Amino acid sequence: VQLQASGGGLVQTGGSLRLSCAASGRSSNSYAMGWFRQAPGKEREFVAGINWTGNSPRYADAVKGRFTISRDNFKNTVYLQMRSLTPEDTAVYYCAADTHWVGPTMGDYWGQGTQVTVSS
Repeated sequence: VQLQASGGGLVQTGGSLRLSCAASGRSSNSYAMGWFRQAPGKEREFVAGINWTGNSPRYADAVKGRFTISRDNFKNTVYLQMRSLTPEDTAVYYCAADTHWVGPTMGDYWGQGTQVTVSS
């Protein structure tokens, strides 16, 4: 499975961005998908994940109520809609795919990162 993330950029505090992750490869639309992020000097952390049906999304506490994960299996794409962004959301965001798990331990496959920078 190959994953291609896009949509990062520079936004002001309170702004919004939508990240996309296009998956390709055999049965890629049957995988659980997720987003992680890594800020400078910090470990990579789970942000959000969703199973292959698009039900029961999971979120890190830090983004609950602000971020929404969704997927379009016809397009083999998962999205992360980010709202009310703060400088603490500044990080490189990575998408991940997993054959089974949705959550911090997921990650059979990884895409390249996309930089999100939130200015104060």
